[in-house]
Amino acid sequence: MPAAARYASFSAPNGWVHIEAKPGAKIHLLTPNTGVNVRIWKGGLVAATVLTVLLASAGVSSAAANVSYNIWTWNVAGWTMHRGSTSNGLIDVISDSIRNRSTHLAALNELCWGQYKAVQANLRATNWGEDPEDYSRFESTNDTGCGGEKSGIALFSKAPMGTANRITLPDDGRVEKRKLLCAPLEARPHLRFCTTHITTSSDTIGSGPINQQQLDAVRAHVDAFNANGDTVIIAGDFNAQPSYNRLDKWYAQSVNNANNPNNTGAHRELDDRDSRCVGYGENSQDDGIPAGPCGPGKKVDLIFVREIKIVGAYDGDSLSISNNCGGACSDHRIVIGSVTVTVAS
Repeated sequence: MPAAARYASFSAPNGWVHIEAKPGAKIHLLTPNTGVNVRIWKGGLVAATVLTVLLASAGVSSAAANVSYNIWTWNVAGWTMHRGSTSNGLIDVISDSIRNRSTHLAALNELCWGQYKAVQANLRATNWGEDPEDYSRFESTNDTGCGGEKSGIALFSKAPMGTANRITLPDDGRVEKRKLLCAPLEARPHLRFCTTHITTSSDTIGSGPINQQQLDAVRAHVDAFNANGDTVIIAGDFNAQPSYNRLDKWYAQSVNNANNPNNTGAHRELDDRDSRCVGYGENSQDDGIPAGPCGPGKKVDLIFVREIKIVGAYDGDSLSISNNCGGACSDHRIVIGSVTVTVAS
């Protein structure tokens, strides 16, 4: 690469980004918007096609990092099974599992506000979060759902989080308003973690079944985040089995098999390679009708990642339901997953 072409400037939405590249050096671009208004210092203006050659000879790669995450999600039935209790063992079971599984990102469904604050305090007491004041987000789905107290969905992150997206899904006509809650990581803003809890209703409201409408709405938002350069990890209770046709636009074609056919989407679910039920995964509820293709029980708690964002192998599992809450802690299992993803800088 000639010395005259060692210095380049690229227009970016936030101004000029200056890059120095010594011959043979490896550098990373800090903006995805390259190839526009390019100026080579000492060399005048060059066309974008020439830029491509110059960057290739300098060993330039787009700015992205491969980052590994352990994800954890649980529908805890905070009111229906615990009546909002923070003293019956549930808080310890939640917090200990998050810690013991070396979790980076955790999602909770059907959580009462008091339980959310108790989990916060428990994790803070052991310095689980890197920032003791900024590692969780809560969104109410029913302001009186826990005996007059808020009930909702929550995110916990070992790393500090940025501003949350709080999105109301199509209305199923019930008191509980289903939501999508997402938040980026503060230091890695193109990694966005989300949770949702889809309605159990299949009533036709307006354009079609309301559960399908909610799933489509969530997917549209996830796709929009992806189009903006984000890597999205979404975990929660989808109230749909992997084999159901209303998830066909979620799962990638590469998943297709007898246990989960007809998929046309873009995502993998982190337990879809489970040898006990390939394409479907391990059950997240021990009881349930209809049972999954490899029954008994069924899987409705899922962790999705866009297939093209996954680097290498990934894995998922569901854990046996603890009985350390004066009985069963939930009618759902904890679902965990591990994945390495590529994330734009």
